Amino acid sequence: MGNFAVDLPDADVLIQVSGKYGSRQEAQRLGRILRPKSDGHTASFYTLVSLQTCEEDFARHRQLFLTEQGYNYTIEVRGDG
Repeated sequence: MGNFAVDLPDADVLIQVSGKYGSRQEAQRLGRILRPKSDGHTASFYTLVSLQTCEEDFARHRQLFLTEQGYNYTIEVRGDG
């Protein structure tokens, strides 16, 4: 678990539990996790967002910001089933 000023050079996966964070914070996390790895592998970044909450609006704003920065984004919606 890490937020500010944490360097995770060898981490392969980062899972963010969504909240009301600014897109700059998310970009910093992405920058730390997506740095080139010494072994050549790539990393994945996931954000968990609760449906039908204010988190959805914040997630949409983060998605727009990150897309504008050149990141690829895939959205998966999973329900109770």
